[in-house]
Amino acid sequence: MKNIYLVGFMGTGKTTAGQIVAETLHKEFLETDERIEQEQGKKISEIFATQGQAYFRTLEKELLAAIASKTDRIVSCGGGLICDEDNIRIMRASGTIITLKASPKTIYERTKKYTHRPLLNVKDPLSVITKLLAEREVFYSRAHFSVDTENIAPPQVAAAIIKIANNIEGR
Repeated sequence: MKNIYLVGFMGTGKTTAGQIVAETLHKEFLETDERIEQEQGKKISEIFATQGQAYFRTLEKELLAAIASKTDRIVSCGGGLICDEDNIRIMRASGTIITLKASPKTIYERTKKYTHRPLLNVKDPLSVITKLLAEREVFYSRAHFSVDTENIAPPQVAAAIIKIANNIEGR
C-alpha cells in the first residue's frame, strides 16, 4: 500500500484519526511534528521561537523525503506541510493525500486549551485560524480526497479514511 498523507489545519483530527487508521490497517503511524520534536529535542514552539518558521519548514521537507522513501505508512502531516510545491510532489509520488477539514470555530474549540501551538499563541486566535485557513485552502484543495470532520467523531473520520484507502487498493 502506498502511504496515506493526512493533511489539513491543526485540530481537524489528523493525528487522532490517523492513529485509529494505522491500528486498524496494521500500518506504521507517523506524526511529522512529533517526529521533528523527537529529532530536534525541542518542542515546535521552541523551534519557531529560536530558529524561525523557515528553519522548521526545512526540517519538515527533509523529514517528508525520508518518510516517502518507504510505503505502508499513515502520516499525520503538520498543518502547513502541504503549503510547499515540493512537498506536494513528494506526497503525490509516494501516496494518497487526504485533507481533513473543519470550520474555524470548531478548530478553535478543539485547539484553544493547547499552548504548544505557536501559530495560535496570539491575542485573537480565531481570526488567525480563519486567515490561515483561507490562505492554505488552495493547497488543501489539491489533495486527492477530503473528509469533513466537523460533526463526526474520530472513529467515524477513521472509517471514512479507511474506506478511501480500501477503494484505492481495489483499483
